[in-house]
Amino acid sequence: MRLIVGLGNPGPEYEFTPHNMGFLAVDALGGRAGIQVRRPESKSYVGLGTMAGNEVVLAKPQTMMNLSGTAVRMLLERYECKAAEMIVLSDEAALPWGMLRIRERGSAGGHNGLKSIIASVGSNEFIRVRLGVKPEYPLEDMAEYVLGTMRKPEREIAAQMTADAAEAVELIVAEGAGTAMAKFNRRVESGEEDSE
Repeated sequence: MRLIVGLGNPGPEYEFTPHNMGFLAVDALGGRAGIQVRRPESKSYVGLGTMAGNEVVLAKPQTMMNLSGTAVRMLLERYECKAAEMIVLSDEAALPWGMLRIRERGSAGGHNGLKSIIASVGSNEFIRVRLGVKPEYPLEDMAEYVLGTMRKPEREIAAQMTADAAEAVELIVAEGAGTAMAKFNRRVESGEEDSE
């Protein structure tokens, strides 16, 4: 069993914000796999199905982002999964729009949802797929930016990026993180930051 969690904030006002890229990526993955992520369970919406011959649980925690760990811990217990069997998808403000970064473990890199998960689960040994949402210019208020509605050009990039993230997760489940990293991780260019 693999637990695949997309991070975001519940509610229509947050649906198309950069901070909800994890939710959007899980929706894209569910669409590809024919899994509806609708059943309320463990403070989340979940959907069960199979991917590359493996049983998977897709989940979107319905706590606010900063409390994601509570729902994730409940899901791991409910489905008897170890943290190492989990894949978490989240936005990443240190990576440019359109860029994915897959890691097998690591720090939260300043992301409050990942911080909450690491604190609640007691481990950082889980795969994360981070979707770049870096603003084009320096901002004083990053929270306002990641919680603001995406403009049309950003939505177009987001649609492609969530499709790529869904493909990356399928590859992780089928062949392992190393294969997905080799295909999707691009070198961060000079001046671009990697927060882990």
